[in-house]
Amino acid sequence: MKKSFLPVIGLLLLFRFSSFGQTQAEVLESPCDNQTIQKQADSVKLLLSTGGFSILREASITMESNYDIPIIVPMEEGTRYQFVFIGDLNSNTYEVRMYDYHEKQVIYQKHARDDREENIIRYSYVPRTSEYHMIKPLQVNAQKKKDLCGYVMLFSQPAASAQKTR
Repeated sequence: MKKSFLPVIGLLLLFRFSSFGQTQAEVLESPCDNQTIQKQADSVKLLLSTGGFSILREASITMESNYDIPIIVPMEEGTRYQFVFIGDLNSNTYEVRMYDYHEKQVIYQKHARDDREENIIRYSYVPRTSEYHMIKPLQVNAQKKKDLCGYVMLFSQPAASAQKTR
């Protein structure tokens, strides 16, 4: 892959995942209406908001087993971010990979059904430079190949608040 992947993928994602670009106040529409995932998302939002984070983006997404969903987001140098992926409870494996603008993998997390946190992957990240990053959540479900529900959220914490929590 070359550096030129961002504009092409960005345009494709703009049309397919326009709900990820919505603000917190806007209503999310999704074919996934999973109350359990929504309750988990609400709990994570409450937890992170009490820790000084504010939500930048959130979306309910329909996924297919074994296929990742590329999400491209701009990130500012020195800002602390929290990314959260909540997968379908019936899936066996959940993964999230994050790449910087130069396609270097900077985050990799994997949970299996036996893990304590099960279907939620959450990580913190502070970029060294202001640039676009690509986040790729994936889930594996042996019984259901299509129409898996997932939920993604991106939070930020202002630099002043981030200094207090270090």
